[in-house]
Amino acid sequence: MPSLDARAVASLLREYAQRTALRGGNPYRAKAYGRAADSLTALAVPLHVLVAEDRLTEIPGVGDAIADIITKLSKSGTHPSLEKLRKEVPEGVLELLAVPGLRPEKVLRLYKDLGIASLAELEAAAKHDRIKKVKGLGAALQTKILQNLAIAKSGEGRLHLHRAAALLAHAKDSLHKARPELKRVTVAGDFRRGCELVGELTIVAEEPKVAKTSKASGADGLQIRLTDRKHFGAALLFATGSAAHLAHLQALAAEKGMRLEADGLHKGRSLIAGDETEIYRALGLPFIDPELREGRGEVELALKGKLPKLVTNQDLRGILHCHTDASDGTETLETMAKATLQRGFEYFGVADHSKSAHYAGGLSVEEIAQQHREADRLNKRFGKDFRILKGIEPDILADGSLDYGDDVLEGFDFVVASVHGRFKLDRKEQTLRLLRAISHPHTTIIGHMTGRQLQRRPGYEIDIEKVLSACAKHDVVVEINAHPWRLDLDWRWHQAALEFGCMLSINPDAHSIPELDHMRWGVAMARKGGVPADRVLNAMSLQEITRYLRQKRRSLARAA
Repeated sequence: MPSLDARAVASLLREYAQRTALRGGNPYRAKAYGRAADSLTALAVPLHVLVAEDRLTEIPGVGDAIADIITKLSKSGTHPSLEKLRKEVPEGVLELLAVPGLRPEKVLRLYKDLGIASLAELEAAAKHDRIKKVKGLGAALQTKILQNLAIAKSGEGRLHLHRAAALLAHAKDSLHKARPELKRVTVAGDFRRGCELVGELTIVAEEPKVAKTSKASGADGLQIRLTDRKHFGAALLFATGSAAHLAHLQALAAEKGMRLEADGLHKGRSLIAGDETEIYRALGLPFIDPELREGRGEVELALKGKLPKLVTNQDLRGILHCHTDASDGTETLETMAKATLQRGFEYFGVADHSKSAHYAGGLSVEEIAQQHREADRLNKRFGKDFRILKGIEPDILADGSLDYGDDVLEGFDFVVASVHGRFKLDRKEQTLRLLRAISHPHTTIIGHMTGRQLQRRPGYEIDIEKVLSACAKHDVVVEINAHPWRLDLDWRWHQAALEFGCMLSINPDAHSIPELDHMRWGVAMARKGGVPADRVLNAMSLQEITRYLRQKRRSLARAA
């Protein structure tokens, strides 16, 4: 039989991963198979070439053992271990693993005890109260299934932003090596638009010998559009999308007696513009940043000259909301601060968990005092150009209070108040809970406002407009949590926050040194939400933010 392409092998390897997870044992093995399957979908070189040249271990996440499995799957379309696993459960059972919070052992119980072998059967069983009656499953799991079925359906086949970035970086590198004659190899698609979940990996490249723009082709999954120099910008525009944005541009072109197509902007038989910037200019528009291209009124704003100047990575002057090994981080305060300084920032805002967060090693009052002494010692060493800001992330308790008294909270430079439990309160109670926390005089920032985790759990139910309005009223900053699993507050609410008058803060929620670099994902979300730098707290310089926080404390003292 002819060898299978990468997309087909990725599908088989993903099945292998899922069946391995259901078998139990080492969970990291199944995750490794899954990551390798993702990597196969982003190959810039045909899989059969890598197999023939014994280069499979160049693929991210592929070692010798997985390379051997991939080789067998590619050549024969199966693997002895996979065939053995297939005898244990029907294929439809694998669908259940896509439901967040539904662990492999629970999936097996659902299959063995209730005969559930598909998402449709799972949904029907949950709606008819069959799951809550089974010992070991119960009402809580049934409720979680009903909540998370929508996530399983909507997130299917989509990657978190950071995972897509890694695959695209490898794809670009591979393409450069395999096709050195290609120029301007550029990432497009929903990744270029800064979407929080990426469904299609797309690259546009200039090829000297290609005629106009080729149709999207892929090395078994990665979409590659090849074009010549003259039409590169138009190809990039169309490969970036969105469909709604392109439709608005085409309608505008038609109004002006022009025609916008994948190879450029035309008038009659003449090509007026093939460069992306030139196309916008010829349509009477300024360049519209890719993150804004969602068909949500950006063309109308551009026509009125009212597009925002979006925040950039370079605008950020400091980092807030980070954790150390004093709570659940992996590094000391000193190493986290030094890593922040090495990245060119002016301040590091530590915000470890509070005493109620027993699960995360929350700080006692004595441990807070110890951390503050350490921060003072380090600040003397750093001098005037870099500073550790003393913060805390207190839990917002069920009644909306914070879990330290005023006498403790007044000792911090800033306070990031966050919900970490009791997610199932109803909409009214959860909203009141947040409103009380926001009205607390020591609250500086509301952390990850809705509590969502992408492809894991939905946010808790709150009246977001009421919460944003309260933040503006009490001068409480709204966090854009940059952790790629959170990206909360959702970018779709950023304009509302700006209109209410809120300041926002792009925070990495870093628990390790590599996680400091989550900032780029928060910037991507802020840009997608239309946020300018002058509305971002940590775009302030050290001097500015020190003055801002000092004034807030003075206002608090006067109110007292």
